Amino acid sequence: MANVPATTRDAAQNIEADPDVSTNTKWRLPTDVTDACPSSTTHPTPVLGMMCMCLCTIGVFSAPGELNQPFNRSRYTASLTSSIERYPIENGRRYHAFKDGSYIMPNDESELDRLDLSHQMFKITMGDRLYLAPIGKPARILDVGTGTGIWAIEMGDDFPDSEILGTDLSPTQPTWVPANVKFEVDDAEENWTFRHKFDFVHCRYLAAAISDWKKLVRQCFEATEPGGYTEFQDYSLRVYSEDGSLTPEHAVRKWNDLGCGACDSFGKDPEPGPKFEEWMKDAGFVDVYHERFRLPIGPWPKDKHLKTVGAWNLVTLEEGLEGMTLRLLTQVLGWKAEEVKVLLANVRKDFRDSKIHAQLDL
Repeated sequence: MANVPATTRDAAQNIEADPDVSTNTKWRLPTDVTDACPSSTTHPTPVLGMMCMCLCTIGVFSAPGELNQPFNRSRYTASLTSSIERYPIENGRRYHAFKDGSYIMPNDESELDRLDLSHQMFKITMGDRLYLAPIGKPARILDVGTGTGIWAIEMGDDFPDSEILGTDLSPTQPTWVPANVKFEVDDAEENWTFRHKFDFVHCRYLAAAISDWKKLVRQCFEATEPGGYTEFQDYSLRVYSEDGSLTPEHAVRKWNDLGCGACDSFGKDPEPGPKFEEWMKDAGFVDVYHERFRLPIGPWPKDKHLKTVGAWNLVTLEEGLEGMTLRLLTQVLGWKAEEVKVLLANVRKDFRDSKIHAQLDL
């Protein structure tokens, strides 16, 4: 199939702030995700694409795979032994044991809860969808960096005839899952040696976790069946405002600059979202589609949908502040844990200040 020029969709105008939201306004998340999502299960016909938090959904045309081969473990895949579950503890947080130090985020219960909150926020942001690619009925699906496994599990329910494999550095996924869902401990940055290809490869929320994104994108391409799809959903973790309400004097800006700088010095790109379109074309993908989604921090927008997204984003960020900051600032920049916690207290104040119209891109 001929290479089709990629298209990029972006919001036409800045987000309008809601004048009725005050700093002291109390917000809660819906008790049920459906409270915040469209009630209809009918969605517009999706298009090929990449999303910039960045979601990348792409059409792939590559060499034939071995579709009928059973699931295979790469030589780097670890067995679920006691050593993998011998988790190190730092500053009261639990971290991965497999490839210890290669990932900045913890894997304790607080972090797992936050990942599930982030999953719901992603769905709400995307119109109650798990993906954007027009995947049809895929025989095999790969979820790279599956985390708690919630995306793979929901896909298993939606596609009972598909085989779904989720990989991650930690065996923190539940035991009771759909019969067609399987999890393996594996490092996505090592060479992949699957003996079969996948009809749909899904990779999200790995900003500040990957050293060589071009290699990962290339391996996704090589693992995708001809005519299949790969979709990236990831951030640019740079916090910004469109109206100048976030200034260099704010604690949020200081925290964000320190964190992104530490990620860069650690060799983990905190802003992969806007770069996927180029990386995917370079890897050989065609029909690459890129879409940017704005994630307000807090319920300050006037738009009802963005207000809901902002409320969810505020909760996920506040829940994850310690986890996403402690290891970076203490190990990479040499801060003391007490200093980090003082900074984060001020960051939380800024997050809840409705006069600061901060946001991220997905």
